[in-house]
Amino acid sequence: MIEHLVLLKMKPDASAEEAERMIHGLKDLAQRIGAIRELTCGKNTSDQSQGFTHGLLVRFACAADLEAYITHPEHQRVVEECLGPVVDDVIVVDYEA
Repeated sequence: MIEHLVLLKMKPDASAEEAERMIHGLKDLAQRIGAIRELTCGKNTSDQSQGFTHGLLVRFACAADLEAYITHPEHQRVVEECLGPVVDDVIVVDYEA
């Protein structure tokens, strides 16, 4: 199992509506990309987040499925349309579980 963990820091001027649009766009990927085994995302509730406001965890059967996800047109669209305009910083960690 491959875990794809993404931490997102929203721009200070991003609205709550934009944040919800981002979350909806990310969650919708689970229905659009067959390689995804499981996908969860949401708003951070920890006070130890160093300013990162949202998290995404996506599980894949293998590294090839992660690569298929990264290059999938729907993933690219969500990154460009839903994340790009409102996200200030990103941390990505991929590991084999």
